[in-house]
Amino acid sequence: MLFNHHCSSFLEFLQQEKPELMPAARWAAASVSEGFSAETIRREYLATLAHGTTILALRYHQGVIIAGDRRATEGFQVADRRMEKVYTTDSHSAMAIAGTAGPCMEMAKLFSIELEHYEKVDGIPLSCEGKANRLAHMVKANLPMVLQGLVVVPLFVGYDHKDAQGRMFKYDIAGGRYEETDYHAVGSGGKDARITIKEHFRRNATEQDTIRIALLALLNAADEDVGTGGPDRTRRIYPTMKLVDSEGVRDVEESQVAAICEEIAASRGEDQ
Repeated sequence: MLFNHHCSSFLEFLQQEKPELMPAARWAAASVSEGFSAETIRREYLATLAHGTTILALRYHQGVIIAGDRRATEGFQVADRRMEKVYTTDSHSAMAIAGTAGPCMEMAKLFSIELEHYEKVDGIPLSCEGKANRLAHMVKANLPMVLQGLVVVPLFVGYDHKDAQGRMFKYDIAGGRYEETDYHAVGSGGKDARITIKEHFRRNATEQDTIRIALLALLNAADEDVGTGGPDRTRRIYPTMKLVDSEGVRDVEESQVAAICEEIAASRGEDQ
C-alpha cells in the first residue's frame, strides 16, 4: 500500500514514497530536460528569476503581526507588483517568504499541507513549537536548491495557546531555527526595516500602533531599497499584513492599510 497512515509528516511521506515530487528534485529534473547544467543556471538564469522582499514580524500585547511588501524583481526590473509574500498556514499560524519567488510559493503551500496532514492523521494540531520545527525541516530539505542559488528565507509566526502569547521564528538557509522575542525583518530591505522598528517598538503597543510601526518600517525600507515596493496609490497596491492572536489569523483590511499609508505620507508632507 502506497500511503502510510502512521506517517504524520506529509514531507517525510513525499520524500519516502514520491521523492521525484519534491521541489528540489523537480527543479533538477527540469534543468536536465532543458539541457541546463547547475553552473549554467547559476551563471545565466538566476538573474531572470523573480525574487521577493521585504518581510517582517512584530509582537504586541495580544499576539503577533506579520507583513510583507508586494514587489518581486528580476535583476533590476520589476517582475511583479502584486506578489503575495504572507500566507496563512493554519488557523493560528502564518508565514512570510523572501527569496526566489517560485520555490517560496511552493514552500508555503507545502507547509500548509504538512500542518493539515498532521492534524488529520493525529487528530490534534501541532503545537506552535512543533510547527516551527517542521518548517525548519522543510528549509533544510531545500538546501540542494540553495546550492543552485534558489534561496528561500521564511519568517514564521503563531499563537501559542499554552503560553497565551504570539511567537515568531526566523530561519537560516540551512534550516537553523531561531526564536525572536520582539521583532525581526528579512530581505534586501530587512536592515532598514529593523532600524525603523527598533526606534518605534514598544512591548505594550496596541494592535493599531503595531500595524502603523510595521507599515512605517516597510515604507522606510522601500525608500532605501530598490527591491522593496512601497504603497502604490495609483494602482491601489499596498503591503499585505496578517494578525495572529488567540482568535486565529485575520487579514488587516486593505482600506485600513491604505488609510495609515496616507496618514504617514501626510505627516511627511508627501503629495497625496
